[in-house]
Amino acid sequence: MKIQTFFASLRAPFFTAVIIPVILGSVLAWHHGSTFHWGLFFITLFGAIALHAGANTINDYFDHLSNNDAVNDEFIRPFTGGSRLIQNGDLTPRGMLTISISTYMIGVIIGLYLTYLRGMTIFWIGLIGVACGVLYVAPGINLAKRGFGEFAIALAFGLCCVSGAYYVQAQTLSFEVIFASLPVAMLILLVLFINQFPDYNADKAVGKTHWVVRMGRKKASVSYATMMIITYALIIALALIYGKFWLLVGLATAPIAIKAVRNALVNYDDVKELFPSCAGTIMTHMFTGLLLTSGYVLQTLLS
Repeated sequence: MKIQTFFASLRAPFFTAVIIPVILGSVLAWHHGSTFHWGLFFITLFGAIALHAGANTINDYFDHLSNNDAVNDEFIRPFTGGSRLIQNGDLTPRGMLTISISTYMIGVIIGLYLTYLRGMTIFWIGLIGVACGVLYVAPGINLAKRGFGEFAIALAFGLCCVSGAYYVQAQTLSFEVIFASLPVAMLILLVLFINQFPDYNADKAVGKTHWVVRMGRKKASVSYATMMIITYALIIALALIYGKFWLLVGLATAPIAIKAVRNALVNYDDVKELFPSCAGTIMTHMFTGLLLTSGYVLQTLLS
């Protein structure tokens, strides 16, 4: 196996999905008065990335088994349709499964080590996250097919990542941690949601009946817009409820989000024109998470 093929299978550019919430949760613990443990932070970050790599590759494997990626001819690179390595003959299904098991094992070992250091709460948070990633399209359970896939991804990459990183630093949890994870959770849900538009026909053909398939792309575009509005409402509510007005810097990404939403509302049925919405949603997730983190830093330093 070529090293380039190995790294391509991991889809590393999308690791921001776990990097952002881990940074947010860790900084929030510091904001609440915990000592920032740099060593534990990097161990947590590496473990989360390993688990994300495992999830990416296992989903490629399962989408191959269901013939999902094979029948998909409307994907938008690099956002949808999987890595295409199996379909292009660059990697065998067995090779993809081996990579998935290996990266998952690395993530699990790190998780167990953090459990040993910081307590069983880390184990349970990690277990939920791993289960969501594996069962998303796993044969039999297939959360995406049952309409729970979007919720599972929001749970794993939002609440679990933020609260897990927070607990590693602070060894406690609070309602604010859960609340602070919600905008990030909503945005990663929206990344998945908009990426399902180009995959609509292929997913429908193999019975992957997520909510975009269930609603149809036109209604789903309205839901996409509504959930984006809810995301920014959550940021405002978080700032007002806790009196931390520096968190309002998270609203600075609204122009990116508005552009992505407007495009989706007009071009929901035109796959070639959805690229700006897919890219814009990822940018909104990344920069909003970073700005919320910066808001907590500024609130700590300037209050």
